[in-house]
Amino acid sequence: MTATAPPLGLLAELTHRCPLRCPYCSNPVELTRVAAELDTATWARVFGEAAALGVLQLHLSGGEPTARRDIVELVAAAAQAGLYTNLITAGVTLDAPRVAALAAAGLDHVQLSVQDADAAGAERIGGMAGAHARKLAAARHVTDAGLPLTLNAVVHRQNLDRLPALVDLALALGAQRLEVAHVQYYGWALANRAALLPTRAQLDAATAAVDAARIALKGRLVIDYVVPDYHAHRPKACMGGWGSRVMAVSPAGRALPCHAAESLPGFDFPDVRTMSLRDIWEGSEAFARYRGTSWMAEPCRSCDRREVDWGGCRCQAFALTGDAAATDPACALSPHHALLDVAVQAAADGGFTYREFARAAPPG
Repeated sequence: MTATAPPLGLLAELTHRCPLRCPYCSNPVELTRVAAELDTATWARVFGEAAALGVLQLHLSGGEPTARRDIVELVAAAAQAGLYTNLITAGVTLDAPRVAALAAAGLDHVQLSVQDADAAGAERIGGMAGAHARKLAAARHVTDAGLPLTLNAVVHRQNLDRLPALVDLALALGAQRLEVAHVQYYGWALANRAALLPTRAQLDAATAAVDAARIALKGRLVIDYVVPDYHAHRPKACMGGWGSRVMAVSPAGRALPCHAAESLPGFDFPDVRTMSLRDIWEGSEAFARYRGTSWMAEPCRSCDRREVDWGGCRCQAFALTGDAAATDPACALSPHHALLDVAVQAAADGGFTYREFARAAPPG
């Protein structure tokens, strides 16, 4: 049996709590309650096991990870384990003393999400009054503390036209990197797909804007940008391939090959409370099921890109076809590729079903 290379990154979803209500949230529609969250000591043990396994980067996420009162202790535990720590945050709970405490505990990097370039648009999308001003203040606290800042702009039909203004915002806030993150359509985003899918004209204009900005801002701002799946002809290698480069751990301690994998039926995902990360990574059936290429059917099995895109996203394949082992419909060779065209044609400006922590699932 071929040895499995260790993961490079660990995505620690510390909590599903979040003051924002973004309609594209990547959290599952059934959210973990506070009482079921892993405690500080368990997370610290997991961080140590991750470092011993070979993980280099730890991404502290949620929900909103700073909703955890022990976030400073968790950062300190990760730093002590020798992990590079990246805080993925909405920023609305970060004041100057808390950022300073995080930096002192060993935090290496902050990734701040924004919903739009102006307050009105951002707060309509995020569903929280006053959030945009808090984010701007948080960005200043981060740079004042000497921490590198990445701005994560989640883009879709209702804000993509303002991408040039989002580039300007990243510069104004002192960000070193801008991630133009197109919405991925599962969970809450799938429930809001019609209101979020951009038009082809919007996408072409945004791509041209990114190309121009990369030339004009070379050496000042790095811009990450990937064409969204619903307008693509070949799928992305989701998470670098199932169970290949990244492990995610949910707030309740379930170890996952990707953060959305709990949407797939027929899995018994291992629990970090009862299994070590090494045993999970190297021996879990859930991680092995779609790892590599042996599970693939046609057209993936004979495709010369099978070890490039690894068949695409399993969660998207299931969401669109009902079969997690199907070729990702983002691929033009998939017999289900036309489903994406149908969804794009059905998209229209409209209101959102907001993510609500008190609701078990979005309506519809």
